Amino acid sequence: MISRRAVLRGAAGLAVGAALPTGLVGCSRGGGERVVRLAAGEAGGFYHAFALLLARAAAGSGLRIEVTATAGSLDNLTLLARGDADCALVLADSLVEDPDRPPAVGRVYENYLQLAVAVDSPYRGVADLRGARVNLGAAGSGATHIGEKLLTAAGVDLTEVTVTHLPLRDAAAEVSGGRLDALLWAGGLPTAALNPLRLLDLDPLTAVMRERFGYLYDPVLIPAGTYPNTAAVHTIGVANLLVATPTLPDATVGALTEVLLTHADSLVPSEAAGTQFLDARSLIGTGSVPLHPGAAAVYRRHHG
Repeated sequence: MISRRAVLRGAAGLAVGAALPTGLVGCSRGGGERVVRLAAGEAGGFYHAFALLLARAAAGSGLRIEVTATAGSLDNLTLLARGDADCALVLADSLVEDPDRPPAVGRVYENYLQLAVAVDSPYRGVADLRGARVNLGAAGSGATHIGEKLLTAAGVDLTEVTVTHLPLRDAAAEVSGGRLDALLWAGGLPTAALNPLRLLDLDPLTAVMRERFGYLYDPVLIPAGTYPNTAAVHTIGVANLLVATPTLPDATVGALTEVLLTHADSLVPSEAAGTQFLDARSLIGTGSVPLHPGAAAVYRRHHG
């Protein structure tokens, strides 16, 4: 059997940085494939790894998925709004606050908030970060949005911290080198760039986040040993949705939905240890975000 890691390496060749002309979307090209431009996330993160596997799985379905690396959720919503992407991976809390939110193809997996500090750091909780230098995700990422809420929930005003917005790998290097005190990442488990940093326990803030900002914030556990020589850590999970522009043809979205339903086992990146939602009952759990008609039709056909 081919390992998930080998599949991920093979999928890497499918990434395409340049967006295709809108006129090609959903239309035949080459051997009759329909092209879908998918806004993913940072290379090295779960969004991007998942998107590459989805592109590989779709290759025999009549779809060609062109994966674009981005900063994350907020960047992806911008690309959708201006017509430079057809589908995107987006944190649920970033999506529900968008007045022009696109319809969902499905709820695909759980993102884990990971607030990381150096192993020998004196910081033990979010409230300790007053006066600290904190990276709240790359500009345009969903971590930026959540990070501000997290600090507020802990009683830390944004004026009390020095905030930066570096990409994940750069931020991890700055924390390791002592030039930053902490970084926030929203992604899968484990994320290689966070090793050998230490994660702060966010358990005291889960209820506060839910009370102040809504039901989208789940109490989740990062198991012991997820990162080398680490104990279990309680943190906060946020569901991730795959969304599409309303104008993407129903048949194209339907074909994409079929890939999610029929290739679930091959769509879990090798680094994933968290909760996946790749079955019909969970995929449709998109909350207040309506399903795209093309996706809804496929779910009804499979499960009534």
